[in-house]
Amino acid sequence: MRLKIVTPLLVVVDEDIDSLRAEDTSGSFGVLPGHAPFLTALAISIVSWRKAGAERFCAVRGGAMTVTGSGAIAIATREAVTGDDLATLDAEVLARFRADADEERTEHVESIRLQLNALRHMISRLQPRADMGEFR
Repeated sequence: MRLKIVTPLLVVVDEDIDSLRAEDTSGSFGVLPGHAPFLTALAISIVSWRKAGAERFCAVRGGAMTVTGSGAIAIATREAVTGDDLATLDAEVLARFRADADEERTEHVESIRLQLNALRHMISRLQPRADMGEFR
């Protein structure tokens, strides 16, 4: 199988592998040679794979994963960090990815709140005037 992990800026991993473990919103799953083709949205998690008995890891900030009938596995993610120490990736990198995602959600909520306030203000200015029967 061929694994390719890419971000908008670079190809993080491009190598032949024996097996893969990943995680989507339904939980953890594995991919072995001959796996059926599929597409899934990955959670912020650690993707691990084996190659010649050695295990490698990559922290991904969500993304999309496809498995083709030919055995190609492609992961497109916003951010990815590879490493050999699972504890470091889990403790430091995933915590940063989750904090960034929380901050983005907060910023999105604030942006929506500002847009709604602007709409309310515009609508209030379009109310008909009682004395003239027309719009202001």
